[in-house]
Amino acid sequence: MVVIMKPGHTREELDRAIKEMEKSGVNVMISRGSETTILGAEGNAAGIDTEKMEALPGVERVMRVSEPYKKANRKYHPDDSVIEIALGVTVGGKKLLVVAGPCSVESEEQITGVAKSVKEAGAQALRGGAFKPRTSPYSFQGMGYAGLDLLEKARVRTGLPVVTELMSTDDIDYFAEHVDVIQVGARNMQNFDLLKRLGKVDKPVLLKRGLSATIEEWLMSAEYILAGGNERVILCERGVRTFENFTRNTLDLSAVLAVKKQSHLPVVVDPSHASGQAWMVERLSLAAIAAGADGLIIEVHNDPVHALCDGQQSITPAQFGDLMGKVGKIAACVDREV
Repeated sequence: MVVIMKPGHTREELDRAIKEMEKSGVNVMISRGSETTILGAEGNAAGIDTEKMEALPGVERVMRVSEPYKKANRKYHPDDSVIEIALGVTVGGKKLLVVAGPCSVESEEQITGVAKSVKEAGAQALRGGAFKPRTSPYSFQGMGYAGLDLLEKARVRTGLPVVTELMSTDDIDYFAEHVDVIQVGARNMQNFDLLKRLGKVDKPVLLKRGLSATIEEWLMSAEYILAGGNERVILCERGVRTFENFTRNTLDLSAVLAVKKQSHLPVVVDPSHASGQAWMVERLSLAAIAAGADGLIIEVHNDPVHALCDGQQSITPAQFGDLMGKVGKIAACVDREV
């Protein structure tokens, strides 16, 4: 349930509405938007008398919320959330966020070189995997903590904040200290123990959509983090598994529109994992921006042919530079900027 207060309501009217809701045993969330204030009921709101609430001075209307996600729901939080991932770097506002870098960290020379290249082209953050979840146990699993150290060195040399994937609850404290944005991969989207722990961490979390997750399941996973107190959640559409095998996954751009309608959380798109093919990345990136995405996360490698992970879907720094010029043009068409 949400209670929408009238514009110009008094503090006394707000307090009275809150107390009336609390009588039913719910916790009350207060969301102050650009035009109005909304009170959201956390818990079982069945006992709240809607007619009595609507009769209170200062209350404009009361709405029942059917969706199971509350804090992620736009009805509770009508304005888009703008999340700061580093000083001066945000996602969710007018300016698009572009994150770029290799699938996995392979060496100091590689990650630092790519970081410098993507920054020069206009990227605002660096991606790179230190711990890699792979389908085969015999595939390259990442450099682990050594890879995180190299990401830190790249950050020092370029100033780019670091986005990298967390796989285990055992590593949360280390990530919280050394990483700017903690990524939860598609395979861990419903790792609820991990999500609960991340709800207690003061770091932005990039939550990728699961391989076959519905939009509601995806938002419910975000709800776990939000419910724990961490409100800095960024959603990432990276394609879903369908019957089609020409591409690695099927990029669901309709999900961007659906989530933006249902939720206030920012949504970025990963065209690299969605397609699995480098030649598709440019057009899918432009389509994502046109569809309303708040940003992109793109795999860029200095030598894709010899990459230890996902080289076939990685573009070169030169290709990334060309793409950024086109992203700026599309962004202007939808009243965004890079």
